[in-house]
Amino acid sequence: MSNYMEYNDKVAFHPGYYLKEIVEESGLTQEDFAKRLGTTPKNLSVLIRGEQGLSIDIATKLSRMLGSTVAYWLNLQQTYDEMQAEFLSAEELKKEREVFKLLDYQYFRDNFALPDLARKVDEQITCVRKFLMISSLTVLCTPDLAASFRSYSENLSQSNIVNSNAMVQIAVNQALKTETLTYNKKRFVEAVEFALTQTENHSGFLPVVTRAFSEAGVILVVLPNLKNSGINGATKKVNGKMLLMVNDRRHYADTFWFTLFHEIGHIMNGDYGITFADHKSMAEDEADLYAQKKLIPQESYEEFLKETEVFDEKAIREFARKIKRDPGIVFGRLQNDKKISFAETDLANRVRRRYKVLNVL
Repeated sequence: MSNYMEYNDKVAFHPGYYLKEIVEESGLTQEDFAKRLGTTPKNLSVLIRGEQGLSIDIATKLSRMLGSTVAYWLNLQQTYDEMQAEFLSAEELKKEREVFKLLDYQYFRDNFALPDLARKVDEQITCVRKFLMISSLTVLCTPDLAASFRSYSENLSQSNIVNSNAMVQIAVNQALKTETLTYNKKRFVEAVEFALTQTENHSGFLPVVTRAFSEAGVILVVLPNLKNSGINGATKKVNGKMLLMVNDRRHYADTFWFTLFHEIGHIMNGDYGITFADHKSMAEDEADLYAQKKLIPQESYEEFLKETEVFDEKAIREFARKIKRDPGIVFGRLQNDKKISFAETDLANRVRRRYKVLNVL
């Protein structure tokens, strides 16, 4: 490390630069000078080379020994530190620009009211960094930044990692600002049973389910999809509360409810982290099974399969009415179990309901 720094046509000198001149002009060896100063030769040598900052103790000793002021020496250190910080910040910004290419600023602008700032990339970076409450966009490149990747795969791209971390960071920040009770599993079990009664309440389920979960210490956050995140949802303990985040990217009632109950399954199993779409693991399989059994009682479903010859709209709606579930949930289960072809688009259009559910800030 040098004892001076040049950046943007400016030069800042470390206190060690001046101290080196003083030692040389004194005619003393560094060892003798160090003894007179009341420090070790090693400490003096490191300081002269600019490899450590000037402490208040040494600044005080120098002022007493040389007749200068403490402020003089501390100001030299502050000027050097400020330029070093400016230099490091500029170097970090270069790295942030590369990460920012993986993010969609329009997402933050449209959903969270960040300013437009067209073509002002560095200002956009500053706004996103501040909004996410992180020191640098580069931290988004770290797997398991805010929550563990349950099914981490080598197939995850850097874009997946960056965007999934951004989404979870948004959800965590929202959870930190949300007043709710401490997590209570018994109450949450009751709230989950209540949520099952709301699958047909398409226009009004979200506020009542969110409130029921909140009374159990679970903060439900539904976020708009961030392109290339590749995640369905996430769960995380946050300051004695439980965060349950789901992504709205699939836009159908049945896939929304399945995603929600999949994440509920992770909480019930004490498994916290991020769920990536189409990435499988034992924990994901267990959460899938929980969602299936909760959304459609297994015994009733098996009876339905035995008694039904043709899985048409009438049969689906009648069974859905019997178990008090949205018909799309029944359709989705039948399709997943290959009882209905994925080519049955006309039937899908009749029984599946499209909606967008968001409770973002």
